[in-house]
Amino acid sequence: MKRRKVGNLLGLAVLSVVLERPMHPYEMATVLKERGKDADMPIKWGSLYTVVANLEKYGFIEAVESVKDGGRPERTVYRITPAGREEYEDWVRELVGTVETEPPRFRSGLSMLGILGPDQAISLLRQRVAQLDERAAKQQTGLDQLRPLMPRMFLVEVEYDIAMTEAEARWVRGFLEELTSGALPGIEAWRRWYETGELPDDFGEFVEER
Repeated sequence: MKRRKVGNLLGLAVLSVVLERPMHPYEMATVLKERGKDADMPIKWGSLYTVVANLEKYGFIEAVESVKDGGRPERTVYRITPAGREEYEDWVRELVGTVETEPPRFRSGLSMLGILGPDQAISLLRQRVAQLDERAAKQQTGLDQLRPLMPRMFLVEVEYDIAMTEAEARWVRGFLEELTSGALPGIEAWRRWYETGELPDDFGEFVEER
């Protein structure tokens, strides 16, 4: 992945809103929150003013005026620059066209699953698949509500979320079937190891090979 002068994804979000019209940082945050951008990318709102300052430092946005509303502190309004538009488009091209390794927390948990034993793993995976089903249903309801309000091109990230949630649920169900039916190779050795603390011979050979 390219090393960017402003690498915080909040910078991408800021560029997306000032592309529409000049805004001051408080308005940027308001618009982004209203659009649920914190669900699309990891946003730390406390970094907003630092990110805005860095975007200005590198010439991606520029101040156009300062406004004062009543007794509130003076606010600087920013607009996107040609360099900022170029950076914004290049950033989106990279995110869409380049595969990046993004190991999820679930993968980390699966890599350590052996410590829990088969029965506990089954219980937790059943719990997870129920949560995934609930999430997919809520996502679909939200998508159905949004469809009449905006073109599909502005909803594809929601479609992606649903597809990923459903795909994970399918995989978890398949793995659960192997666990509950006893079809998973080595499951009885895994259970004995969990219950007795003694590593079976076949597990020991595997660990040595690793």
